[in-house]
Amino acid sequence: MADYRLSSAHCHSNLCDGKNTLQDMALAAWKQGMQTLGFTGHSHTPCDLEYCMSPGRTSQYKADITRLKAQYAGKLEILCGLEWDQFSDTDPAGYDYFIGSVHYICGPKTGRYYEIDWREQDLQECMDNEFDGDGFAMAEHYFAQVEKVAEKHPDILGHFDLIKKINGEGKFFDEASPRYQQAALHALEKAFAGCKLLEINTGAVSRGFRKDFYPADFLLAKWHELGGDVIITSDSHSTDTLTAYFDEAAEAARKAGFTRVMVLTGHGFEPCEL
Repeated sequence: MADYRLSSAHCHSNLCDGKNTLQDMALAAWKQGMQTLGFTGHSHTPCDLEYCMSPGRTSQYKADITRLKAQYAGKLEILCGLEWDQFSDTDPAGYDYFIGSVHYICGPKTGRYYEIDWREQDLQECMDNEFDGDGFAMAEHYFAQVEKVAEKHPDILGHFDLIKKINGEGKFFDEASPRYQQAALHALEKAFAGCKLLEINTGAVSRGFRKDFYPADFLLAKWHELGGDVIITSDSHSTDTLTAYFDEAAEAARKAGFTRVMVLTGHGFEPCEL
């Protein structure tokens, strides 16, 4: 029987921006008694080679996971997934599954790429240089990109409102503002046409960036109203966060009206009653 506590579908290794090797992650998952581990290395993205897998590392990633699948056969289901970025030149076909995500804004004025989820300076420069200091316009542009990613029909739509990650204390925009929430809700409704599985991502909480998950509660409630499914993910970048805050995420799902979550298994995505 599928159990959300025993499956981690969004995980990174040191072949991209994670801290541990694929082998270390697999060993930790097995020691924790997990049933399924899905790796989702960051797809090659030419605009930023700092965080993603190079073509060479992508080949190594696939080969290493193939070996791990054989090594852990009968003990741990291991899947070779991909976190695909909207500016990636990698074809997600051929992977066991893929997460569609947005990590950048391409400036409409300068054509410069800005990473939105790491350095406050980058987000500040994006807002000032591309949107005349209007944080709401920047967020609206971001959500329009999420809509485009959903058109790619990913298996999972990743960290839907990542734009808020370093927006602590509303530094760039007010997340309670009707303008912000309307942009997010509009994108969510549009995205539903292309993807029916949204992740409840605990990564920002486990790494100390936020006290709330992706997506925000109002978005989670709307997703339930639309009839979508959710999957709890850790966006793990280290062995100690493979299933971090999963029970808290399950409670957030219940509060939004969900009675089940989907779980990655060796046979695809299966429901788990809450």
